[in-house]
Amino acid sequence: MQHVHSYRPAGEVSDPPVDTVTLPHDLRHLRRKLLHLSNGDMVMLDLKEAVLFHDGDRLVLENGDTVEIRAAAEKLFEIRARDGLHLIELAWHLGNRHLSAQIEEGRILILRDHVIRAMLEGLGASVTDVEEAFQPVRGAYHSHGSNSHGSHEHASHDHGSHGHEAGHGHHHGHAHD
Repeated sequence: MQHVHSYRPAGEVSDPPVDTVTLPHDLRHLRRKLLHLSNGDMVMLDLKEAVLFHDGDRLVLENGDTVEIRAAAEKLFEIRARDGLHLIELAWHLGNRHLSAQIEEGRILILRDHVIRAMLEGLGASVTDVEEAFQPVRGAYHSHGSNSHGSHEHASHDHGSHGHEAGHGHHHGHAHD
């Protein structure tokens, strides 16, 4: 069994991969894991730090060959709006609920949640069931950190004194005099 200690971002490697591994979005945040390839072989991923992989990223095997990560098709809602401003408003409502979302020019994709579907339809959105690869937008404080050594940079942030509380019912309140 080969080991993987490094990776390359999508588009950096021109040679074809020797195999692929298909994973849903919530299983593409990896540091150490035994991965089952499409041909039945297994490789041991062992990176120094966790990495959030995107569709097309390549794992570099010990012998220099690469394995391509593919995003699995997932059950999603495709959200369409009346116009661009309405789409922005819908994105704001989803973000306010801290939902993972793939935001495109004419639509938003989210994992299926029937409570959220009812909310979106109540806001005038068109919501359709689809099954396709899901690549949600990364959080503002996340860095991909891809390079040939598999490093992962961390962005730090400070909530200052604006009243951030952790937990289920947290809020981002600002006190104004």
